[in-house]
Amino acid sequence: MPDADAIFIVGLPRSGSTLLEQILASHSQVEGTQELYDIPRIVAEMQGQHSYSSEPRYPGILAELGLEKFRRLDERYMNDTRAYRTDKRYFIDKMPNNFRHIGLIHLMLPNAKIIDMRREPVACCFSNLKQLFASGHEFTYSIEDIARYYRTYLDLMRHWDVVLPRKILRVCYEDLVDNINGTVKRILEFCALKFEPACVEFHKTERSIRTPSSEQVRQPIFSEGIHHWRNYGTSLRPLQQALGDALSRYRE
Repeated sequence: MPDADAIFIVGLPRSGSTLLEQILASHSQVEGTQELYDIPRIVAEMQGQHSYSSEPRYPGILAELGLEKFRRLDERYMNDTRAYRTDKRYFIDKMPNNFRHIGLIHLMLPNAKIIDMRREPVACCFSNLKQLFASGHEFTYSIEDIARYYRTYLDLMRHWDVVLPRKILRVCYEDLVDNINGTVKRILEFCALKFEPACVEFHKTERSIRTPSSEQVRQPIFSEGIHHWRNYGTSLRPLQQALGDALSRYRE
């Protein structure tokens, strides 16, 4: 049997990525795994092997690698992730910060599906500020840092849209809440999957979930949280100011 194809879910933490993962994992042909660290591990090793330079050289490193190297990285990735998979046609690799590595992912796995899960900037950033992560999310510790990270994320995703046209599907959390049936059908069509009612009834799917949203995705979808940040009124004005034009261009 040919190896499974990966579906990468990227974006920012607290953007609805766990919800999207649960929806897709409810499909009979999709394996729900867990947050996989294989891509960040490959990137760290690549940077470590080129540590002789004092300047970040990650984009330059990719340019120096040939097709044979990417083929070997593809084989390594598929071998390393096999422990998390069964015989289903697709499997999910949900690691939000992998949006930084979409170029590498495409070169390694040109047939992979990549979905950018996006949430309204104030709601997303406020949710990150409230959440105390165990490690690896230092950009969530201040208003200035999370706002800068969100703006940089938009800039980089715009770049990927230009150099990899039609390779990335953008899904807005608000669209899932407002029109779950239509949005789920669009997601499944992008993944070349037939619609299955279980994807809309995702909260009935039993599987291990190890993210802060684990309890939320065990309930039917609800809209109460979309505008929760507005309860804090002017207290979040500094965040809105720091986000700048991201408030209007996040849907571009």
